[in-house]
Amino acid sequence: MAKIISLVNQKGGVGKTTSAINLATYLAEAGKFVLLVDLDPQGNASSGLGVDIKNLEKNLYHAMILGEHPSKIIYKTETLGHDLIPSSQDLAGAGIELVHMDNREFKLYNVLREIRTNYDYIIIDSPPSLGLLTINGLVASDEVIIPVQTEYFALEGLSQLLNTINLVKENLQPDLKVMGAVLTMYDKRNRLARQVVKEVRDHFPGHVFESVVPRSVRLAEAPSFGKSILSFDGLSKGARAYRNLAREIMEMENKNNFTV
Repeated sequence: MAKIISLVNQKGGVGKTTSAINLATYLAEAGKFVLLVDLDPQGNASSGLGVDIKNLEKNLYHAMILGEHPSKIIYKTETLGHDLIPSSQDLAGAGIELVHMDNREFKLYNVLREIRTNYDYIIIDSPPSLGLLTINGLVASDEVIIPVQTEYFALEGLSQLLNTINLVKENLQPDLKVMGAVLTMYDKRNRLARQVVKEVRDHFPGHVFESVVPRSVRLAEAPSFGKSILSFDGLSKGARAYRNLAREIMEMENKNNFTV
């Protein structure tokens, strides 16, 4: 069955969607079958892979709220073995509709259970909030990756996020774990960025990925062309960072399987 990983941070602009797109892409490039789930009503992960979200017949809303089988809303990306369940603005209303539904926190869990055996990894790009959609993503997940921007106020809000994760673990998903924090938008020339890296590693000893994602114009440009960094500029520093991050995650998985 697929390992399901949510990328979560209630702060916007921390590189969460960029990380979700490129992590999924590089896991697929390594030979894994990967599904990227766009849980954000803004649909940036979908449009960042070239999907015209305004003209979609069906999207995640149709599976979570209307009961459509997820196999009918899966789209292929240009990377072999990499599929996508897209989002759209329809999903913005789902947060309100979910409030009155039974088992409202388990809607995404039930959707992914239908197709989980088809993949090695399912990556969830969560919205920049701690609302019901993000809670659905956490409940559906085995592990959480927290993208942390290497800038001032990087640690702001992380205690609230970790508290939410603990509440989900205690009440809804007892097996949920934090896989680690990934440092993004790093500029090694900036003394503050170097200080933030140290702070994050001190706060989360043993839970920060070695791979650090640099601040990169090429990473920022790629989504506007509907491409991952692998397709857009596979030799760039950003591409190397996400290739290394994917490798770290696979090594962690292999180590855990060996231990078990």
